[in-house]
Amino acid sequence: MGGRMAAVLALAGFIALAAMIWPTHRAAAESPFGDPNAEPAPFNPQMSALMSMLIQPRHAKLGLAGKADNWPLAGYALKELKQGFVVVSRAVPRFKGLPVSELLDAAVSQPLTLLDVAVKLRFRSQFDEAYGKLTQACNACHATTDHPFIVIKAPDASPFPNQDFQPK
Repeated sequence: MGGRMAAVLALAGFIALAAMIWPTHRAAAESPFGDPNAEPAPFNPQMSALMSMLIQPRHAKLGLAGKADNWPLAGYALKELKQGFVVVSRAVPRFKGLPVSELLDAAVSQPLTLLDVAVKLRFRSQFDEAYGKLTQACNACHATTDHPFIVIKAPDASPFPNQDFQPK
């Protein structure tokens, strides 16, 4: 009977060990970034977060690409900037009681159209002028929304050390 008891205890020990190891092995096979099938968590960023994440970097990349005469990259950056404005206006429909889509339309539609033409025609002087108008429009919008202390400017240097803005 002692041999049978030892076998049962050994089997129980093996099962307990397997139970401890199995979840670890299974978790190791899953993504370290979470379950890809999970429902997305609600994301309700503030206006300042959206401006910092979507608009300001894309404004800078657009300026750097234009300065480098990298027209394909400038076109891409312009498209991304336009899409960023759409995301902002959908995520924050009203800011300080004002309709964001109308604010953005009034502030940036004309400069964005001028930039689109300049990029497509690869006209650097028109690009620089339109980029300057876009930057002024951003600052005017900031003043309208009681944030005149947020002053955007053309980048002096690239804040993106891991991206080459020269044409390829």
